[in-house]
Amino acid sequence: MATISSPGVGSGLDVNSIVTQLVAIERQPIVQLQSQATSLQTKLSAFGKLQSNLSALRDAASALTSASTWNQTAGTSSDTDAVAVTTDANNLPGSYSVQVLSLAKAQSNTSKTYTAATDLVGEGTIRIELGTWSQDNTTFTAKPDSAAIDITVGPPAKSLAEVRDMVNAANAGITATVLTDASGARLVFRSTATGAVNGFKLTVTDTDGNNVDTSGLSALAYDPSVGVLTMAKALAAANASALINGVPVSSTSNTLSNIVDGMTLTLKQQTASAIEVTTAPDKDAIKKKIEAFVTAYNDLNKELAAQTKYDAASKTAGTLQGDSAAVSLRAALRATLRGNSSASTMFTRLADIGFDVKQDGSITLDNAKLDNGLANLGELKKLFSSSDTVVPANNGFATLFRQQADAAIGVDGSIASRSEGLRERISRNEKRQAELEVRVALAEARLRKQYTSLDAQMGQLQSLSNYVTQQMAILAASSVK
Repeated sequence: MATISSPGVGSGLDVNSIVTQLVAIERQPIVQLQSQATSLQTKLSAFGKLQSNLSALRDAASALTSASTWNQTAGTSSDTDAVAVTTDANNLPGSYSVQVLSLAKAQSNTSKTYTAATDLVGEGTIRIELGTWSQDNTTFTAKPDSAAIDITVGPPAKSLAEVRDMVNAANAGITATVLTDASGARLVFRSTATGAVNGFKLTVTDTDGNNVDTSGLSALAYDPSVGVLTMAKALAAANASALINGVPVSSTSNTLSNIVDGMTLTLKQQTASAIEVTTAPDKDAIKKKIEAFVTAYNDLNKELAAQTKYDAASKTAGTLQGDSAAVSLRAALRATLRGNSSASTMFTRLADIGFDVKQDGSITLDNAKLDNGLANLGELKKLFSSSDTVVPANNGFATLFRQQADAAIGVDGSIASRSEGLRERISRNEKRQAELEVRVALAEARLRKQYTSLDAQMGQLQSLSNYVTQQMAILAASSVK
């Protein structure tokens, strides 16, 4: 009798189909859990978006409670071609008279003229030292905390271009370039930084035995303190000098930082007379931060509306429709937006400074009212940033919104708690699915074993039936004969 090698072959039963259908019934609880998991994930994602929007609102509100926002000043110059001005929160409004006497300069030296950049200069050692030259160039004072750098050139002898590259690679405080014009090529050394302290001297040890002539590497020497001037000085290192309100000031660079607290002056050109520099509260920056707050609020309001809405026409609900945490948050934010504050004696509502709340809860700004608020900066600051832990009614609106956002997304906040609860439910759901998957796998194995056995038995019975039928037919044929 033949052995059955595949379920259903011997009996004609569709074993695979039967088992698959029975397993599908066993998997129904898993399908339900998967549907629940999808719903939970959708809600968690919705709360994640709300958390992101709340974080943006909190940050925008925090900016309006920060002293740096209200203390920020902006500088103006009567001649921006000569002096530019920037300020930070440490600057106090004021007016200053600035005259640029001289600009900071970097020392620059040039070599003799060669035919081309490929011409050989020589070989030996160049020592580069940074420091300050006296007025008559007879004394050189090394720059504090700056070590001399020795550059070994060759052997063999190196060209202008090769010496240039070696100097630049040494990071010795000077840069080298090859200047080529109609007369030929010259090597130019220039201090990396401006200022008298960043002058330099060049001491050469030439392998030709003469360290002070214009032949070989000594053509790049410069040390007037010992009379060596084979490399000519094109420009002396110098500090910038200026008069600020008549007071002389000096700087190694053309950027004067914190000579006046929180103010940076960039000197661009010498002036014959004083120019006026003024600093005043940066109302434009404050206005932008108020506009950023409005944008953050509108984004959050839009997200809350979308998540909690119910569309009667299509009979579809938002993901968080009816969710107490989302609905309560939306109501609380609207109440604060339309509420009053005793922080300012001039402005008591956000509507007073141009916050126009629409029917959908969004805000548009009335620029005329906002500009009036900015014209009364002290009171506007109170309206937004005042903080009173004893009398909450004296809190500014930015303080209130920051507190609401912190309360919602903090560790124990309503939104954070709902999110954490959803994550725990998703975790339990996944664990239960895994448990049921094991159970279904065992059930499938059991069913497949049972039906395979049944299939084999029915195959044997079918074979026996066929054999009996065959024998009966033989007997019947014999009887007829």
